[in-house]
This record gives sequence, structure tokens and C-alpha cells, in this order.
Amino acid sequence: MPPTASSPSVAARMSSQSSRDTAQELAVRRLLYASGLRYRVNAKVPGLPRRTVDILFLGPRVAVFLDGCFWHGCPDHATSPKANAEWWRTKLDRNISRDRETTAHLTAEGWTVLRFWEHESPEEVAHTVAELVRARRSRPARPSHS
Repeated sequence: MPPTASSPSVAARMSSQSSRDTAQELAVRRLLYASGLRYRVNAKVPGLPRRTVDILFLGPRVAVFLDGCFWHGCPDHATSPKANAEWWRTKLDRNISRDRETTAHLTAEGWTVLRFWEHESPEEVAHTVAELVRARRSRPARPSHS
């Protein structure tokens, strides 16, 4: 059971946090779309229930995650709440562990996983993603082993 918020202002701030369609996600998606790329949004991770990929390119098998600094433990910007510190540490550590597990699972399935922090420039993120997706699309198809 999560602890109660330490104040009404903290409760309001935490409940207003978006897990989807963040400003960075919208900016990156707009740039990718404008560059001619098409993708799936909030697609289910194959084989892992209740997990989604922020931006998914099926053909080239590229999964893009745009991770929030607080929720995913950014080494530069993560903070540790002082109120209910132990509960938060456990929760945030679980998020980080789940991220690693998701990345390992997708990589083992042949996907390229790209993870970016929310503080990274949408233009740089979109450029990196677009280059990789185009490079993966231009590679010759792997022979099927039927």
C-alpha cells in the first residue's frame, strides 16, 4: 500500500504526472513523423504483460523508451523524496530493475533498444532514432530458416 502524500501540494503534483504523451514524447514523435517515419505508440512489449514501448518500429525491430528522470533513476537528475524515503527507494529501484529486464528481454528477441532521458533534446533523440531506423531498414533481410 503506498503511503499518503506528505502534503496536499505533493499529492497534486504526483497525481498530475503523466506516464504517456509527455512533452518530450510528443516532440520526438512529431519530429519522427515529420521526417517520414511511421511507428506505433505505447505498443505492448511482446512476451511481457503490462509493459509498453513508448515508440516502436516493427519492421526494423527498434524499441524506443523516453524515461523520466525521477521515475527511472537518471544518474544526473534523479532525486530521492525525504518523506516515505524507504517506500520510494523500493518503488524506484523496482522501476529501474523492470527497465533492465525489459531491455534484456527485447534484446534477446532481436530488438534494438534505445533509451533516452527526459532531459535530452527531442531533436537529438529524433535524429539518433531516425538514423538507426533507416540503417536497419536498408540492411538486407535475414534469410528465414523455415
